[in-house]
Amino acid sequence: MNRQLFRGLALSACLLAASPAVYGQQVGTPTKVAIINVQDAVTRTQEGQKRLATLQEGFRPKGEALSVKAQELQTLRQQLQKGANTMSEEAIRNLQRDIQQKERDTQRENEDLEAEYGRQQQEILNEIFGKVKAVIQKYAREQGYSIVLDISSPQSPVVDAFNELDITSPVIQLYDQQYPQQAAAASSPAAAKPANP
Repeated sequence: MNRQLFRGLALSACLLAASPAVYGQQVGTPTKVAIINVQDAVTRTQEGQKRLATLQEGFRPKGEALSVKAQELQTLRQQLQKGANTMSEEAIRNLQRDIQQKERDTQRENEDLEAEYGRQQQEILNEIFGKVKAVIQKYAREQGYSIVLDISSPQSPVVDAFNELDITSPVIQLYDQQYPQQAAAASSPAAAKPANP
């Protein structure tokens, strides 16, 4: 998964903290700390997996069409290379012009497809992140954590931590209970709809 897509998520989730009074701790009690990989939490939920798979499936036909165009380009390049000594100069110029035009068109289509896929993927991740954040806060409150640090970003201030501090899996389980698969199925077609022309 492209880590740059999570940069916005990591910035907003780097430090999910509240004062001890919010979590019901008394001043002077030990601070309880947890870590979470927000990126994993978002993408490993049942909803995240289903919606991202639906998104990929929706973009598959366009990706396959681009692969066909790339193969056509390769065929034209081979034709130019093989016929360079036997073709007329005009035929060579026409073929080169066709190749250049197809390269520009294919590159533009590929960039547009990647941008649209990234935009839709980011929308899905942001939507799920909003719900995951609420689940993290609920879980932290119930378990008495004062602070939850996100370790999914390479810029995370956490260098090392005990596995026992990681609450990623319990948060995913709690999320899946609060937002069961049926809710994800209802929202998945809407996520993939823009992919179909």
